Amino acid sequence: MASLKAVLAFSTRTITTLKTKTHVIYIKRTLLLPRLPLLKRADGRFINWCQSRSTATRAESGEDSFLKWFLLLIPATTFGLGTWQMKRRQWKLQLIDELRRLTTAEPIPLPLDPHELNQLEYRRVKVRGQYDHSQELYILPRSPVDPEKEAREAGRLSSSGETGANVITPFRCTDLGITILVNRGYVPKQKIRPETRMKGQMEGEVEVVGVVRLTETRKPFIPNNDVDRNRWHFRDLEAMSRVTGAEPIFIDADFASTIPGGPIGGQTRVTLRNEHMQYVITWYGLCAATSYMWYAKFIKKIKL
Repeated sequence: MASLKAVLAFSTRTITTLKTKTHVIYIKRTLLLPRLPLLKRADGRFINWCQSRSTATRAESGEDSFLKWFLLLIPATTFGLGTWQMKRRQWKLQLIDELRRLTTAEPIPLPLDPHELNQLEYRRVKVRGQYDHSQELYILPRSPVDPEKEAREAGRLSSSGETGANVITPFRCTDLGITILVNRGYVPKQKIRPETRMKGQMEGEVEVVGVVRLTETRKPFIPNNDVDRNRWHFRDLEAMSRVTGAEPIFIDADFASTIPGGPIGGQTRVTLRNEHMQYVITWYGLCAATSYMWYAKFIKKIKL
């Protein structure tokens, strides 16, 4: 009996403490009004629990609406990128066709006007004269140009293991009275020295058909040209002209100019990397996937 009184006394004290300290007060249940908690605000006023819950629901709904339209930017952006890559692909195909047209057109006489030459890169020209083999320059390392192989391997990081050099030889134009630079073509590394390919060292006057090339700027990670050791890594026409005494005019001899035992002509690279279709598939694929996820989440209400 004493234990029961102690328990009742403890319960009474606990209930009294809760009534004085809690901010939640229950209204006596009637037939019309269920027991609903009231939340006490900092200013002492009370807010019905349902009203607070409704406010929270509206806030959550606003956040969901913002998230819904914000996530829609993902498929919209990927669709735009895919469309942009389609336009880039069309531009690249037109550029490749234009380069092929220039490098296969009928050759024209080489003009002397520098301003006219600057507008003729990749244009076929013809000159007549004689080579000066005593002042050969070597651009290396180089691999032989194979347009069909390059088209198949476009975009790959690796290349064929065969390397060598392009032989650049001063050419005295008898009809123009000037000396220009001619890229006679590719030789493997064991044939770089002239004495290893004496059969290919043309003597006398010849006609050469080639493609006009302009000077290059050094690209990142490309070494500087070593003029003293005659090791050139990019086409610097001004420096080459100072070394050989030729005019800063440069042409790539075509394949028909190849002499048995000599450099292999036709070393003009006109195959451009065209990977835009891969990018188109990637971006449009992401657009389709994210569009479906957005539809399933916000329209069909599927939990992903």
